[in-house]
Amino acid sequence: MSVSTAYTGVQANKEGSAFTCAACKATYPAAQVAGTLYVCPGCSHHARVGAHERIRQLADKGSFQEWDANLTGTDRLGFFDTRAYVDRLDEARARQQLPDALLTGSGTIHGFAAGLAAFDFGFLGGSLSTAVGERLARAIEHSAEAQLPFVCVTSSGGARMQEGVFSLMQMAKSVSALHELAEAHLPFISILVDPTMGGSIASFAALGDVILAEPKAMIGFTGARVITQATYEQLPAGFQTSEFHHARGLIDRVVDRRDLKAVLAQLLAVLAGPAGEIDQALA
Repeated sequence: MSVSTAYTGVQANKEGSAFTCAACKATYPAAQVAGTLYVCPGCSHHARVGAHERIRQLADKGSFQEWDANLTGTDRLGFFDTRAYVDRLDEARARQQLPDALLTGSGTIHGFAAGLAAFDFGFLGGSLSTAVGERLARAIEHSAEAQLPFVCVTSSGGARMQEGVFSLMQMAKSVSALHELAEAHLPFISILVDPTMGGSIASFAALGDVILAEPKAMIGFTGARVITQATYEQLPAGFQTSEFHHARGLIDRVVDRRDLKAVLAQLLAVLAGPAGEIDQALA
């Protein structure tokens, strides 16, 4: 599974052998940045990565088995703005090597089995289409049936405007599926990464039994500029960052990407693992 510079947020130079941090503009060898999971070695800026790379970082090597690989959506509304929606879909599918903006499946995290889902912001902003909603709901249902905890990494702009009300319906669908997981007494770990906005944070992403977030991720229903224009008020410093939400009790922990897999294993050991494995995971 490869990661493309089109959606990492890290820019390659002309030779393709180095990467430039989008935050501090420092340049590093490509292999070094890949080794730090696309976290800048200098300023610790967390670059955006796609769904394939996210699964590669979290799932044990060779353990991931994709669910519903052939599930794709259609253009029910015949939507056209400056371009046909179907053309945008075809372009995103070719670029991101995904049928839509969500990759789901099962795998292990340091040996602990889980259902896994990862949004890809590079695919039309990781937005909720009918296909994304269906893939998410099915992943949650598959997890419940297999008695697996469910882990979801969300990076999404919210509802997909090209699908109108069909997109908004996915909010209710995902929440309903999570109810089945709760009925099965299985944990849902929600991981919020930059950005998690709109209908995603207004539905499933905020319902985790444990909610983690990467540093300085933008999280909120609508953008700060829109809120400022609507309220005529100056927003507080750091508004809508993961640290801002954590300080107010809306997020359980802000976790550096380089520590995320280990933290997930600890949580899975406590929430879903056999009692005898807890000490080993916490060691």
